[in-house]
Amino acid sequence: MVDPTSELGEDVTEENAPRCERCGEPIVQSPSHRVVTWVEDGAVETAHFCDDACREAWKTD
Repeated sequence: MVDPTSELGEDVTEENAPRCERCGEPIVQSPSHRVVTWVEDGAVETAHFCDDACREAWKTD
């Protein structure tokens, strides 16, 4: 997977793109890509979302 802190540019393919935590779709050149980070048991955790709707749905699950 590509570095989650970098911009998702043209060199990102479906194979190495992050996947939406909610729907599982690869996030390739998405202007509405969202990332949520948190610390759990001393480790940084990250979840990627293809848009705000998936992020909101994940929060309510």
